[in-house]
Amino acid sequence: MSVEEPLSGPQPADTRGAWRLFERFFRDLLFGQVLVRMGADGARLYRGRFCGGAGELAIHHPWRFVTRLVTRGEIGFAESYIAGHWSSPDLTALLGVLYDNLEHLGGGPQGMRWGRWLNRLTHLRRRNHRRNSRRNIARHYDLGNDFYRFWLDRGMTYSSALFAPEAGDESLEQAQARKYERLLDAIDARPGEHLLEIGSGWGGLAEAAARRGLRVTSITLSRAQLDYARTRLAASGFADLVEFHLADYRELHGSFDHAISIEMMEAVGEAYWSTYYDTLRRLVRPGGRIALQVITINEDDFPIYRRTPDFVQLYIFPGGMLPSPRRMSEEAARAGLRVRESRWCGDDYAETLRRWRTRFHAVDAEVAALGYDAAFRRMWDYYLAYCEAGFRAGCVDLVQTLLEVPRRA
Repeated sequence: MSVEEPLSGPQPADTRGAWRLFERFFRDLLFGQVLVRMGADGARLYRGRFCGGAGELAIHHPWRFVTRLVTRGEIGFAESYIAGHWSSPDLTALLGVLYDNLEHLGGGPQGMRWGRWLNRLTHLRRRNHRRNSRRNIARHYDLGNDFYRFWLDRGMTYSSALFAPEAGDESLEQAQARKYERLLDAIDARPGEHLLEIGSGWGGLAEAAARRGLRVTSITLSRAQLDYARTRLAASGFADLVEFHLADYRELHGSFDHAISIEMMEAVGEAYWSTYYDTLRRLVRPGGRIALQVITINEDDFPIYRRTPDFVQLYIFPGGMLPSPRRMSEEAARAGLRVRESRWCGDDYAETLRRWRTRFHAVDAEVAALGYDAAFRRMWDYYLAYCEAGFRAGCVDLVQTLLEVPRRA
């Protein structure tokens, strides 16, 4: 049971009800503490029984916030942040405390039944069939190359970096390059061999592979990424080794020596995971290797997660879904692929997200000048903090897994 410690005198009548409703959220807090401020009307400290993180929540519009929380649950919690109903001096720390207590808070507030059904219907309508896939990818990746250029590293890599142990002063660019090199090392490709990349990004992996002498076919559904990647490879001098195509992975034909796909499975959607693995198995020659980098959801959380769309699915990556480690293993086995090795790198993603968010804050004025309003910028701020806190709490993780296509008998 949490301990409530009033930090000020009696509350005005118009906020007492808001306090009562809001306090239901923290009554079962077990780990850490949360300081809640409600404008000039006072503050209360909620302490769990056990040590943990410390978060602070400043409520600017009590009734708007409480209404969203009660009717929309954890989605309403995020929506209220986007709307400016509340803020925090350390959003990641606050979300970390909430992650640590999800189990003890009943999995988080669920909101009213109609809200849950609306969320599920919205998610189902965005399923990644071929027409929707292009629409869903465009909604996220075609926000504009200038938007991403402001806060990604110079190599324009929008996936987790891989940091050297105890490399405190290592740049994000160096850590991203290490990620590419490790994936290329894993497939053990030789110069002249043909690599398939599903999900081009802005061309970082394709350029790294071409510098090793590999031929690369890379596909994307983002027109903005396609144009940038082609220009990038032309400037690098390796354009003759790389072909970029605007194509769905299900449309591909041919045979490739190896394949790499970085944080693509998350965007496929559960209904198409089998198709994704079957496509890799079909396109890569016997004896070829497939390196995947995938964000996974905690095994115990997966049953609820797959039935209840979260903030990222509804607001950031429409149609997406994180697999559990078991589902990845099952899909690989069903497709006839052998798992050679797996490496877990969740801490690297937490650090990547921390750096991205720091950069994002530093260029707030520049992003605003591109035409993105305050609500949009708060949405992305929440997204980056939400994901970082999730990795630090162990609710999500990152795996680099190496698969092999069996040789024919």
